Amino acid sequence: MKTDIEIARECVLRPIEEVAADINIAKEDLECYGKHIAKVPVGLIDEQKVAKSNLILVTAITPTKAGIGKTTVSIGLALGLNRIGKKAVCALREPSLGPCFGVKGGAAGGGYAQVLPMEKINLHFTGDFHAVTSAHNMISALLDNYIYQHRDEGFALKEVLWKRVLDVNDRNLRNVITGLGKKTDGIMAESGFDITPASEIMAILCLSKDLDDLRRRIDNILLGITMDNKPFRVKDMGVGGAITVLLMDAVNPNLVQTTEGTPAFVHGGPFANIAHGCNTIIATKMAMTHGEYVITEAGFGADLGAEKFYDIKCRKAGLQPKLTVIVATTQGLKMHGGVPVEGIKEPNAEGLRKGFENLDRHIRNLQSYGQSVVVAINRYAHDTDEELQMMLEHCREIGAGAAINNAFCEGGKGAEELAKVVVDMIENHPSGPLTLAYEDSDDIRTKIEKVAKNIYGAAAVTYDKSALKMIERIDSLGMSHFPVCIAKTQYSFSADQKLYGCPTGFTINIRDLVINAGSEMIVAIAGDIMRMPGLSKSPKAERITLENGLIEGLS
Repeated sequence: MKTDIEIARECVLRPIEEVAADINIAKEDLECYGKHIAKVPVGLIDEQKVAKSNLILVTAITPTKAGIGKTTVSIGLALGLNRIGKKAVCALREPSLGPCFGVKGGAAGGGYAQVLPMEKINLHFTGDFHAVTSAHNMISALLDNYIYQHRDEGFALKEVLWKRVLDVNDRNLRNVITGLGKKTDGIMAESGFDITPASEIMAILCLSKDLDDLRRRIDNILLGITMDNKPFRVKDMGVGGAITVLLMDAVNPNLVQTTEGTPAFVHGGPFANIAHGCNTIIATKMAMTHGEYVITEAGFGADLGAEKFYDIKCRKAGLQPKLTVIVATTQGLKMHGGVPVEGIKEPNAEGLRKGFENLDRHIRNLQSYGQSVVVAINRYAHDTDEELQMMLEHCREIGAGAAINNAFCEGGKGAEELAKVVVDMIENHPSGPLTLAYEDSDDIRTKIEKVAKNIYGAAAVTYDKSALKMIERIDSLGMSHFPVCIAKTQYSFSADQKLYGCPTGFTINIRDLVINAGSEMIVAIAGDIMRMPGLSKSPKAERITLENGLIEGLS
C-alpha cells in the first residue's frame, strides 16, 4: 500500500472556500492561510445549534508504542457518516513537532482517512503552536525582568512556579540554570523546559470560550509565591493584554479538509499523558454549530484522554456526548494478553482472549460515566477473520456495539458499517446524563484517589512531601474546587509503563502537583512521567527529508 504522504499528494484538494460553503460558512468570514487552510472567527459559534448536534468522542484501549489508530478512526467515522447521508464534521487536535520528529512522524490520520494538507498540518500549520510557545516564554522573560528590575526595592519570589517551553523533544532542557554571567545578565536561578503541549497557555487556549475568557485566564496564571506567602500572578505584572495579543489569531479554529474533501476543524494540541489531551472547546463548538454529527478525540487510552475529556472539558464547557467510540486492535489486545510484542501480529486466540480484560475495564469505565459505547475494531492487513469475529462476538456479549473499521485502506467506504452502528446506537440507545468521576466540592486528594482507584484500578495512592505541601498551598489559595489532571504513562492503567493488561493491587505515587490557576485545574504528576520528552536512539527525524521539492518521511 502507498505511504500516507503519497496518498495525501494524490488527493485533489478543494479550495477552502468550497469546503466552508458545505457547512454554511461564508467566504467573507474566512481568514485564509493559502488555498486549503483557513481560520474561522469564534463569533460564528451558535450555542442553540451546539445543543442540537450529536457529539461523539473517540477514545482507545491502552495503546502500544505504535498507537492504536484513533485519529484514523475519528476521520474515517466522519467519512463513513457522510457516505450514509449524515452531515459530519471532525474536531481534532493539532500535531506537535516533538512526536513528529521523534516517534510518530505525523499525527493527521493515516491511509485514506487523513486531514489535509498533511505536510502543513504536521509542521507549522497556522502558527498556533508557535504562538503558544511565544506567549509562554514571553511571560517567562517578563517575569525574570520584573524580578531583576524590582530587586533593589526588596521584591523577590521565594518560589518561582513558571518555567519555559519548546515544541521539541529535548531531555537536556528539563533542568537548566538561567542568568549565568555578569550581574546585568540577570539573576541566576534554577529553571527548566516543558514541551509546548504541556504549557498552561495551551490548556488555557483549549479551555477558553472566547478572547475575553482567554484574557481572564491569562491574568490569573500563578507565577510564584512572594516572600510574604502571597500569590504572584500575570495580572500583578500588568502584561495580560500583551500576552493576549500574541494569541489573538491562535484563538480562532483552523478549518481544513479530509481525504474525501469533507470539513474538519484542527485546533489546539495538549498531550493526554502530561496535560488534558483534548482539542479546543472553541473548535468543538464550532464543529457542533455546523455539523449534525461531530467526531472528536481524546489522547491515548480512555483512562487518560476520555477521563479528562469528561471530567475537565465537559465539566468546563457543559458538553454532553451522545456516544463514545473506543478503538481496539487485535495486536493491542494480544500485547495486553501477555503476547510478546514481536509476536502480536501472529494469530493467537488465547492471547487475544486474555487481552479482552483491558478492553472490558475501559468499557466499564466509560459506562460509569453514563456513556453508550461502540467498539471500533481497527483492521490491519495481518488480522484474521476468525480473530476479528471473536472480537465482534465478545463486544456484543458485554453489551457494547461493535463494527470493523477499514477506513485506512478504503476511506469512508471502509467505515460505513461503523457509521451505521454509531447512528443506530445514538438513535435507539443514546447515552444518559454525564456522570462525572468526582464532585467539584471534593478535596484534591479525594479527586485524585477517585480517579486512581475507580478508573485506573489502583489499590492505594501515596504522596511525596512536595505533593503534600502543594495540596496545603492549593487549599490555602482556595483552589481545591478545580478538577485534577493526572499526568502518568499512557502505556498502562498503572504508573508503570511495563505493567500491561488489566493490573490490580498497585499503588499510584503522586510526586508533585502543579497549580494551573489560569486553566483552572490541578496537574498531579504520577510516577516518573516527564513533561519534557526525550528522543529515541533513532528518531523519525533521521527519515524525514526533502527530495525534488517534496517532503518525504512524514506519516
